[in-house]
Amino acid sequence: MRLKLVVCILGAFAPAVAQAQAPAAAPSPAVRAMAAGYKALTVCSALKTAEAAGGTRTLESVEAHELVGVYPEIDAMVRDMPVQIGARQVSVPWDEAMPPRVAVFSPGRGCAIQPVGWTGESPEMFLPGPRVNEPFVTADPVGNAALLNEAVEGAFEGRYGDGANTTAVLVLQGDRVVAEAYGEGFGVDTPQRTWSVGKSLAGTIIGAAVHRGEADVNAPAAIADWRREGDPRAAITLDQLMRMASGLTSDTAGNRTDALYFGGVGIDEQATTWPLIAPPGSLYRYANNDTLLAVMAIAPTFERHPPAALFRRLGMYDTWAETDWRGNYMLSSQVWTTARDLARFGRLYLNDGVVDGERILPEGWRDYVSRPSGPQPGGAQGYGATFWLMNSSEGVPPDTISANGNRGQYVIIAPSRDIVIVRRGEDPAGKRFDPIAFTRDVLAALDTGAN
Repeated sequence: MRLKLVVCILGAFAPAVAQAQAPAAAPSPAVRAMAAGYKALTVCSALKTAEAAGGTRTLESVEAHELVGVYPEIDAMVRDMPVQIGARQVSVPWDEAMPPRVAVFSPGRGCAIQPVGWTGESPEMFLPGPRVNEPFVTADPVGNAALLNEAVEGAFEGRYGDGANTTAVLVLQGDRVVAEAYGEGFGVDTPQRTWSVGKSLAGTIIGAAVHRGEADVNAPAAIADWRREGDPRAAITLDQLMRMASGLTSDTAGNRTDALYFGGVGIDEQATTWPLIAPPGSLYRYANNDTLLAVMAIAPTFERHPPAALFRRLGMYDTWAETDWRGNYMLSSQVWTTARDLARFGRLYLNDGVVDGERILPEGWRDYVSRPSGPQPGGAQGYGATFWLMNSSEGVPPDTISANGNRGQYVIIAPSRDIVIVRRGEDPAGKRFDPIAFTRDVLAALDTGAN
C-alpha cells in the first residue's frame, strides 16, 4: 500500500493596526549561522543518504518535509536561505563577510557539518562493506487485516494527531512485514533522520560492547576530562548516563545542543563541560549530553567495532551514524536510516539480542533496557536505559518498549506479541502524533482472536 500525502502550508495574517509597530530585530550572526548549518546538514544528509541507498530525493521534497516547522527562531531563515549542492557537499551562504556553512558527505558516515568559517578540503573517511541487504518477506497479518489497514491509513490521515505528517509506517509480525506504506516522495530506500531514536541505537551499540567485555554499565564512565582529582563527575556511571540520571545540568530543558548538531562545535569540546546540579542517579533530566557522553565513554572500541559494523551485522545497510567534524559520533540524534532498517533494529530486541543464532547483546539486555530502575519522568511513558517504556498504557502489553524521536519517529517493540511497529514522520513543531493510541489499534488488529 502506498499513500500520497499533500502538505498544506497555511499563512497566518495579523489584523491591520492603526499604529505602526517597531520592526523586529534582525537575527544575530550566531542565529543566522545556525540556520545555515541546519539547512546545509539536513539537505546533505537527506539527498546523499538517499542516493547511497539507491533511491532519490529532491530538494523540493526536503524543503516540503524536513525544512518545514523547525525551531521557531530559525524556521523562516531555513526556508529562505539559498543552497548549493555539489557532488560531495552542500553549502549555504549566510553572511557576505564569511564563507558559507558546509556539510560534507563521507561514504559510511553520512554528512558532517563543518565549523563556522571552514574553507578546508573534504575529508576522506572509510568505505562501508558490500551491500547484502536481506529482503523482507511480506505476508498477510495474523489477525484482522481490515482493522490493521484502517489503523495504518489513519496514521496518514491525521487520526492520531491533527497536523501530523506521517511519511512511513511498517509493521513487523515475527519475521514478516504485514503492513508497509509511505507518503508521497518516500519509499523503502528513503533514509530519514532518526532524531532521538538514535539514543536507543546508541544503547544497543553500548550493549554490544558490554557483550564483548569492552564496557561495564555499572562502572564510572570513562571520560578523560573528569579524571582530575576532586572532580565529582568522575562518579557518574555509564548506566546513569543511559538512564538520563547523570545529575549534570544543561543549557536548556531537553538539552537541544544546537551548537553540536548544526553549529560545528565538537562533542569533545562541549559535552564534557557541564557541572553537576544533583547527585548522580538522583534526578531524571532528559538531555542529549548524557547519550553523547555515554557514547564517548566507549569510543575507544570504535576503531575495531565501528557502529557501521554492527548495523551491517543486523542487515541495516541503509543506515548512517553521522559524526561531528572531529569524528565524534552524534548518536544522540544524528542517524539517518530507513523504515525497514529500523524494523531490523526492532527485530533484534524481539529475538532478545540474537541474530541468525549469534548473540549480539548480553543475555537479559532487553530486560535491562526495559527496567525503570532510575528516577522517572512524568507523563504516560517511563524510561529505562535509552528506551521509553509503555508499561502503564491500557491495551498495550507492559513489556512494550519504544525508541522515540523528535518530529514523530517511533520504533515500538512488543516482545510478548512478537511485533515491531515503525512510524516515521516529519511532524511540524506543536503537531504531535499519538504513538500509544496507534500502538493500541495496531495490536488490537493483530490480536490472534480477532475476526
